[in-house]
Amino acid sequence: MIRGMDVDELARNYTAAWCSHDPARVASYYVPGGTIAINGGDPEPIEGVAQSFIAAFPDIEVLMDDLVSKEGVVGYHWTFTGTSAETGQAVRIPGFEEWIIGADGLIASSQGHFDPVEYDRQVREGAGA
Repeated sequence: MIRGMDVDELARNYTAAWCSHDPARVASYYVPGGTIAINGGDPEPIEGVAQSFIAAFPDIEVLMDDLVSKEGVVGYHWTFTGTSAETGQAVRIPGFEEWIIGADGLIASSQGHFDPVEYDRQVREGAGA
């Protein structure tokens, strides 16, 4: 249970937080100082990562595709859509996060994964190209 929520509810609320475009709301589902490492990079504070994605895609929407728990790790599968602030191109990027849930029921750390080559292509050329 997560602050009275189960993991399904945590994931639904986390998804809604991304769609709110409020980095602090996204971070509220992590332990204080919670981090995310994207595509094998160094762990970074989630609020800063959320801020950078929201700045890059001001109309970002996140859809939860699946949620799988296995051996103490929660797999949160998502698709995000948005329009690149840099190029004006629409993107639709699937990916997933692997969460470790802390003792307080919040996300302690996350490993995020998406195809960086496809991401770069869509930012340049758009999702439909």
